[in-house]
Amino acid sequence: MQSNKRLFLFAGLFFSVVTLVFGQEDKIRPLPIRAVEDSIQAPPLPPTLATDTVKTDTVNAESVPQKPALLLDKIKYKAKDYVKLSQKDQKVYLYNEAEIYYQDTELKAGIIILDYIKNEVYAGRIKDTLGNYSQLPYFKQGENVVIPDSIRFNFDTEKAVIWNSRTEQQAGLGQLGSDAMKVYAERTKKENDSVYFLSEGKLTTSKDTIDPDYYIRVRKAKFVPKKKVIAGFSNLYIVDVPTPIALPFAYFPLTVGRTAGIMMPTFGNDPDRGYFLQNAGYYLPINDYVDLTLTGDLYTNGSYGIRAQSVYAKRYRYRGNINFRYENQIVSQKGFDDYSRGTIYNIQISHSQDQKANPNSRLSASVNLGSSQYYRNSLLQQNLALTQTNNLSSSISYSKTFPAYPSVNMSLTATHNQNTNTNVVDVTLPTLQAAMERVFPFAKRDGIKKGAIQNINFQYDLNARNSIRTNDEDFLTAKMFDDAKVGARHRIPISTNFKVAKYFSVTMGGNYEDIWTLQTFNQRFDPDTQTVVTDTISGFDRYNQYNFSASIGTTLYGTFTFGEDKKFQALRHVMRPTVSYGYAPSFEQYYDEYLNEVSGNIVQYSRFQNTIYGAPRLGKSNALTFSLQNTLEAKVKDKDSTATEPKKIQLLNSLNFSTGYNFEADSLKLSPVSMSGGTNLFKNKMSVNFGASLDPYAIDNNGRRINTFNINNGGSLFRLTTARANMSYNISSKDFGRKEEEEEEEQDPYAGQTYVAASGGRTDDLFGSADNFNDSSFKNRDPDDIENPRYGAKIPWDLRLQYAATYSNSNRQNEFSNHSLMFSGNIELSPRWRVGASSGYDIRRKGFTVTQLRFERDLKSFVMRFNWTPFGDFKRWYFFIGIKSSILQDLKWENRSQPVRR
Repeated sequence: MQSNKRLFLFAGLFFSVVTLVFGQEDKIRPLPIRAVEDSIQAPPLPPTLATDTVKTDTVNAESVPQKPALLLDKIKYKAKDYVKLSQKDQKVYLYNEAEIYYQDTELKAGIIILDYIKNEVYAGRIKDTLGNYSQLPYFKQGENVVIPDSIRFNFDTEKAVIWNSRTEQQAGLGQLGSDAMKVYAERTKKENDSVYFLSEGKLTTSKDTIDPDYYIRVRKAKFVPKKKVIAGFSNLYIVDVPTPIALPFAYFPLTVGRTAGIMMPTFGNDPDRGYFLQNAGYYLPINDYVDLTLTGDLYTNGSYGIRAQSVYAKRYRYRGNINFRYENQIVSQKGFDDYSRGTIYNIQISHSQDQKANPNSRLSASVNLGSSQYYRNSLLQQNLALTQTNNLSSSISYSKTFPAYPSVNMSLTATHNQNTNTNVVDVTLPTLQAAMERVFPFAKRDGIKKGAIQNINFQYDLNARNSIRTNDEDFLTAKMFDDAKVGARHRIPISTNFKVAKYFSVTMGGNYEDIWTLQTFNQRFDPDTQTVVTDTISGFDRYNQYNFSASIGTTLYGTFTFGEDKKFQALRHVMRPTVSYGYAPSFEQYYDEYLNEVSGNIVQYSRFQNTIYGAPRLGKSNALTFSLQNTLEAKVKDKDSTATEPKKIQLLNSLNFSTGYNFEADSLKLSPVSMSGGTNLFKNKMSVNFGASLDPYAIDNNGRRINTFNINNGGSLFRLTTARANMSYNISSKDFGRKEEEEEEEQDPYAGQTYVAASGGRTDDLFGSADNFNDSSFKNRDPDDIENPRYGAKIPWDLRLQYAATYSNSNRQNEFSNHSLMFSGNIELSPRWRVGASSGYDIRRKGFTVTQLRFERDLKSFVMRFNWTPFGDFKRWYFFIGIKSSILQDLKWENRSQPVRR
């Protein structure tokens, strides 16, 4: 009986395209009203109402007398101005802010008339002397709300008739506003708790429901709450003009939660493959934790594409997704000279485990593998930046920790690295790693360690791999295992550290390695063929090697003060010099020789060459290395007069130098000086990184280093052999705003940084932005920012610049191997107009990089976008116009050119 008391009067919500509703409650907001006459024919007010009624603002809790009706509870009512109980008319009259409460039913209106004989209630608006209406009825039953012009409701049958109802419902996971469905219906009839009928309804996601820029007109419809809508003839109106987009009948699922359904395709024409349907598919929620999306493309020349995506998640356990894409591409027709057929595919897997699920074990995956040319030749080219992807990488790992002392961490990992330019694929299947925690045998486990003896420690780690190198054609076939290499490396590092003269830190240690392999290679000279023959020997073999090292370092601080009254008050320079010594013996016992009869030379080789960990060290290593790290910061007077402390700024984040001296070398004992550094400028808006290599030795006419210092050969002290520089700069109109506005904005700790996306592309738009037209940059903006912009004389804009240069001069070539400048920017010409561009210029090759022009127009409920790549290998254009709301995102039109296939 109680269930029959729920009245769901969403009078116009009978045509909402609501798919994938994840169980969220409907949220209702009153909509703007139209000044129209009430259609309700309620009993008239008595002419003596003003003199006979009693003025009250309290709740009358007495039961309504007369007829022993079907009322199951007391009716409570009140009004601000008048409450009239008429025995003659057998009615109760409520005027001005009238309210009635009955069980879970709540009714508020300007005027309410209750007929306690028929158990019916009439509610309407109040009309003032100027003819304006106010106090629309507010009817709520359970959690369902409706805002009409007038309503008639029977407490016994719970049937209702509503005039000019206005409702708003949040659908799916959208936000109230542009993603909420607003419905206006001239008349709605409630038959029972599960069946409603409406006549002449308007459905829209527009913010303005009185004069919407578009709506779907529904003549008649039957509505089953939270289940379905069956509508008659319906068509789309734009600014009150009917369009040819219409349906003779329609069925729309409104099931609460995720719902299976068909995904509408995109139509088009490809000059090489004919007419096509793209992105047609079906969505299937398998259960509460897993779903499946199947989409595909079909071309009239026989080409097709298949895509499957599954997203899964379980709270406090794991989450991830699987994405498989396959395309069978046919160009032209059979029998023609330009006919060709090929297949490409791509697999992406992402899995992450919640740390709360199991603190001692973890499974994670990040997979992106497939055809090297997939992003460049895909029929669905939806992201321009991914066409510049040069590398695909994957990793699947399982790790487990054994916490008992000494704890051991163990992991099993499968990796994949694929160069999309050379088609070379490197795979480890798998890699086993195990590491024991550091053990201090001469010190208590929880005590403080002092001196060289107590700080002696050792570890153990294992690395075992099955390494495969193959190509794009043999990948994922049996051929890829033909040249697999298997091996293991055991390592035991031993070290200690202590202080000398308080200020010098000394570290000493050694490292022992034991290498295992299941395959070695013997070399010999074949006199019959006059060639060197390599014989593969299967079976277990091993070798070991070891080395020793020591280092001493300290930290020096230099502070230069200029006075607190100065703008530049102090300068601080921090230097960290380090001197290291390393010794490693030679392991000639693992080397053999053969005579090359062609050249007459004796060739020395190791049977462990070309194994997974390589050959043991040949030749003694006895070297001294020097390094110097520098940082430079300053104290400057703060511009803020209220600040009590000076402001610290970083002038140089790092400036490092390193070189070495080889005692065992007969000549060229000094190593080139390596320099690297970096800093951030202009409030961290510009990032600068640089590096160089400086050689103290000269070269001969053939470009070979000789044992003569360059300064003694008529040159400078050092010879610049390589140099690199990389600068990036981000700036926007916000940087020139008022300080108060800047403080209001949330600071992004990752501003100015560039990240590589999981798919291998860039997250910024230096290579262009994604062509996903169902998403819009205007979509998530606050509507108030568009309707009431604070533009003034300033136009919002942003700009990103990146400069990269690599200089090579090791053999007097004196050239830039890489020299380019890239830029990207956007300008909001008005609150609803945005234009953007991204491009670059290769200074060395004298040509432009991938160039994209972007145009976007916010049409309130609609969005229009146009992306254009005017030239180059990926020359094309895209056009899109569609409804911004995700509820009706299938109401769209898009057109595109097809990229040139390579």
